[in-house]
Amino acid sequence: MSHTFHIPVLGLGFSIDTPLKVARYGISSVMSVVDDELIERMREYHTIENAETFVPIKKTDADYRAKRINAYLNLVKKLVDEQFDDLRAQSFETGTDLCRYFELLPENSQLRQGYDLMIDYPECERKQIFQAILRKSMVAGSIDVNIMAKVDRMNFNDDGTYTGDDNTDALAALRGFADSDLRSSVILSAGMNPRLYSYLENFQGFFPDENGQLNKKVTLKVSDFRSAFIQAKFLAKKGLWVSEFRIESGLNCGGHAFATEGFLLGPILQEFKARRAEMLEELYQLYHTALILKGIITTKPSTQRVSVQGGIGAADENEFLKRHYNLDATGWGSPFLLVPEATNVDDETLLQLTTASENDYYLSNSSPLGILFNNFRSSTIEQQRLSRIENNRPGSPCTKKFLCTDTEFTDKPICTASREYQNLKIKQLDRLNLPEAEHDKAFNAITEKICLCEGLCSSAYLKYNIAKPKENTAVAICPGPNLAYFKKAFSLDEMIGHIYGKVNLLKSVNRPHVFLKELELYVDYLQKDIQQNLLNLTDKKSKQLFKFKDQLLNGIAYYKTLFNEVLTVPLNTKAQLQAFEDMLLKQPLFNLQIS
Repeated sequence: MSHTFHIPVLGLGFSIDTPLKVARYGISSVMSVVDDELIERMREYHTIENAETFVPIKKTDADYRAKRINAYLNLVKKLVDEQFDDLRAQSFETGTDLCRYFELLPENSQLRQGYDLMIDYPECERKQIFQAILRKSMVAGSIDVNIMAKVDRMNFNDDGTYTGDDNTDALAALRGFADSDLRSSVILSAGMNPRLYSYLENFQGFFPDENGQLNKKVTLKVSDFRSAFIQAKFLAKKGLWVSEFRIESGLNCGGHAFATEGFLLGPILQEFKARRAEMLEELYQLYHTALILKGIITTKPSTQRVSVQGGIGAADENEFLKRHYNLDATGWGSPFLLVPEATNVDDETLLQLTTASENDYYLSNSSPLGILFNNFRSSTIEQQRLSRIENNRPGSPCTKKFLCTDTEFTDKPICTASREYQNLKIKQLDRLNLPEAEHDKAFNAITEKICLCEGLCSSAYLKYNIAKPKENTAVAICPGPNLAYFKKAFSLDEMIGHIYGKVNLLKSVNRPHVFLKELELYVDYLQKDIQQNLLNLTDKKSKQLFKFKDQLLNGIAYYKTLFNEVLTVPLNTKAQLQAFEDMLLKQPLFNLQIS
């Protein structure tokens, strides 16, 4: 890889074509393949923009979802290949994209150092040879895709007949990727889906070729070592290799948040560091045995990458994480929402983000999936949600139906953000004749849900001016809390320079260390969990809360040692760490005698 960072998936539309913006510079990024309608519209846009003929894939076509995804991925690869070939053919003259490719690299990379030497080299035949070697060493960034494993809607024909297990949303998306021309990774996130994981076996690209190479790779986005090992073993027993573990903070991230049981990022990374070789060996034994049973002979895989993402915001943090935990890369997501060259954020939302405060970023129950969701108070979809409630029209029209999971009132699943569901649920609530405060709390919980299917796509439609007449263009956006410290829009060069420490975009900004911020989020999460359950606290819940607290205290003890013996941090960081420990120890619940 040219770079030591990647851009993770950002919502649905924000990074839907990011490879077309950054891959030619050697930067890897991830696109969501959840929404095939968004994908088809982006395929139409980029096909026409490149003066080619667009042939639509209609919803009436057989296997249309997989075909749409496949066609778009092939188009993106084709365009990136063309961009990269054009860039590589340029001359090494100041201001060219070819020079920009090398100048964006970290200064300690061999490729960048070779470029610097070449620039200083006198004009002669050997300089031409030097340049040819540099060109040959260049690689484009990986065009990766993300599938939320458990967003796996069953699909039905117009007559109500089930289209079959292979045509559920996640499996069809995987098929679209697996049959594409890409040589890249599918990032599987949001938990384990055994049916989806087993479906990987149907595609030869996930198995090593005659040279032991994988045309298609599997990356697992995980939040702790145990779950990572379990999922990887499940796959290894089928002859499927996990090429990368992408560790993400449970709360200090964008999008959906999957809180651990109090396990903090530092200790999680430490466990990966300590047990990485052990895991690699055990996985290989399972993998090798499974391949033999399939008649595939291969050498031991040379690498299994480990990377981390979620809340990283400074070059020194970035470098420390890679060095101390022996990581191969880091992920920088939310900050790239402020880089118009890299992502699709409409002008209004971009302005809102640059003027936002920490309080504007919050952990919500807005997602119809029933999973915690990092929300943004100033988003136009939040404004629309409140306006609809004020006009006695709560809920959203449900047009795409990707997140239809509730069958409380209907035989066919409907979405909890839909107007249909919220009307039925509010009527049920009204019949209970609850006290006003209790009623209002329940009402707010019902109406907090927002339409992510449309909201997470709208920004791309607005940016490219391809919104349809009367189409809802209210924007939902899901940045992590780390974005609060970035206060303006940046160029791609500025953001990459910040990552590698060439410039400091947060000079004079009072930003907590990535580990400390995550701890703050977890302590706040625990306090809210206690408050919500205090009046009806069961023995089971009490034990869970105590266990959560103990894990946080273990994490704090780890950080105390780290900050005293390994990592130099300001005194106020140590003081804040102590304050969080005191807060946990003084929490009244934990000072009660357990009966």
